[in-house]
Amino acid sequence: MIKEAIVKIVNKEDLTYDEAYTVMNEIMSGETTPTQNAAFLSALSTKSARAETTDEIAGCATAMREHATQVNTGMDVFEIVGTGGDNAHSFNISTTSALVAAAGGMKVAKHGNRAASSKCGTADCLEALGVNIDQSPEKCVELLEKAGMCFFFAQKYHTSMKYVGAIRKELGFRTVFNILGPLTNPGRPSMQLLGVYDDYLIIPLAQVLISLGVKRGMVVYGQDKLDEISMSSPTSICEIKDGWYKSYTICPEDFGFKTCKKEELVGGTPEENAKITRDILSGKERGPKREAVLLNAGASLYIGGKADTFVDGVKLAAEIIDSGKATETLEKLIEISNT
Repeated sequence: MIKEAIVKIVNKEDLTYDEAYTVMNEIMSGETTPTQNAAFLSALSTKSARAETTDEIAGCATAMREHATQVNTGMDVFEIVGTGGDNAHSFNISTTSALVAAAGGMKVAKHGNRAASSKCGTADCLEALGVNIDQSPEKCVELLEKAGMCFFFAQKYHTSMKYVGAIRKELGFRTVFNILGPLTNPGRPSMQLLGVYDDYLIIPLAQVLISLGVKRGMVVYGQDKLDEISMSSPTSICEIKDGWYKSYTICPEDFGFKTCKKEELVGGTPEENAKITRDILSGKERGPKREAVLLNAGASLYIGGKADTFVDGVKLAAEIIDSGKATETLEKLIEISNT
């Protein structure tokens, strides 16, 4: 099928859901050659200015999910994640926000890898904090139960990525896999906050999340090209609830904050980002970095039903941090992950 798909894409034709699913299944099964894989990924990424369609993304994501190590958590889990590719070099906003959400009673299943386009990915930050990220499915379920948060290390749970890992590095440009990572969490989250690197992805990915079984969620795009809810610009949001979605825009001032400069959200090495996370969770950091986490954690708590409104979620996030619960959650995660 991959040969036919490549020809179709080169001719600027879209793939159907079934065609995309079949091709990705072939790739993940090792039935295709490296040359074919490179040609497929390149053609799909350059087919049009808007790249992949909803059906293409959903078909590829479904096949990739089926080839991942399956984890039955037995819980309604939440994920907060960004596609990356925004070149903002911000600190680990999603990871820090996830810890606050977990401290607020949510079951947070993070899924990620080491840094790709930045200095510090989720895995790098958690390791620098002292978390053991190399965990079995059983241990991840235990972490969810006892600490409220776990981390699925992508390279451990998506072993079929070995067929395209080297190719992605050699190509050196964005491919459909940049989008697929956040859609293929082994914990199958029913709630998700997904940040994207371009506004054209907002509605398509909201539709994909619904097709993948997400009941409550948001797809967000910081208008200063940040794949998070931004403190340095307005943020475009598509909110998902039980099969429907609605779009709106927010800005920091809606929550009593002042828009900051994008440079004020920049992070650094894993060690530097770990310190930023600890300073936020402990209450030492009181500036824009804390407020960025309050926005994203607040949205998470709202999505998870812990707050009735987004504004209430932000207030709750501040209370969680100031009570010391967020730091307690981090310490519990570190302790249990290392035993």
